[in-house]
Amino acid sequence: MRFIRIPAIWLYALIIAVPLLVVVESSLKSLATLFENPLWPSHGLTVQAYQTLTSQVPLFRYFLNSLDVTAVSLLLIILFGSLISYAILRLPRIPSLIVYGVFAVGMMIPTQVNMIPMYLEMARLGLVNSRIGLILVETAFLLPICVFIVGGFMKTLSRELMEAATVDGANEWQMYWRIAMPLSLPAVASATIFAGVIVWNDLLFPLLLLKSNDKDTLPLALLSFSGQYQTNYPVIFAGVLLASVPMVVLYVFLQRWFIAGMTAGAVKG
Repeated sequence: MRFIRIPAIWLYALIIAVPLLVVVESSLKSLATLFENPLWPSHGLTVQAYQTLTSQVPLFRYFLNSLDVTAVSLLLIILFGSLISYAILRLPRIPSLIVYGVFAVGMMIPTQVNMIPMYLEMARLGLVNSRIGLILVETAFLLPICVFIVGGFMKTLSRELMEAATVDGANEWQMYWRIAMPLSLPAVASATIFAGVIVWNDLLFPLLLLKSNDKDTLPLALLSFSGQYQTNYPVIFAGVLLASVPMVVLYVFLQRWFIAGMTAGAVKG
């Protein structure tokens, strides 16, 4: 098996690394050079795409907009998702399965089906062209995924542990915050990474709800470099690379929490 596993790992690494290297190298080409030689390295590398990106759009403002929407959305998603997951853990078996099933069904409904009623509801509430409206929409659509991940993990926690905490005088809030959440850190970290990448890279909902340029998120700002007759691919590649940095940092940070959560769960379980 070793002779199969090692080549398979190298093949997987190449599948991941080659497109990334192509994007990095393409962001360092001019548009003319990219069309002449799109895949292979060239000698005329330049940082013109990065200069264009930072000079033509207020990149820092769009970065802060995306960071604001992503951070608040993740806070609401993890908070409500973990509370609902804890309620599923504490409910009797039949109501627990019903509540969990309702949120699982919410994952099966395509986002595109709800675009028109969602937009009409946001317009009725006066939340179109508002980051608050965008945050609420992102939270609502990603909450079922968080409940599915965290709730599925919490259902594996020992009910005897909760009963022992009740005997010791712990209330529901203490059991949620001091027992259920520490033991569920691996699932919470997974849900945070998954939802964070979706919200950060989301283009559909900002495109539907945001009308003012000063409220645009980073993916929506990069769309301005794509035209009907010409698309500035080096600038888009440069923007994609810069936009991926926060998600890489989030993943590295939460990976450490993921390992710590697994260790804490093993000790306390």
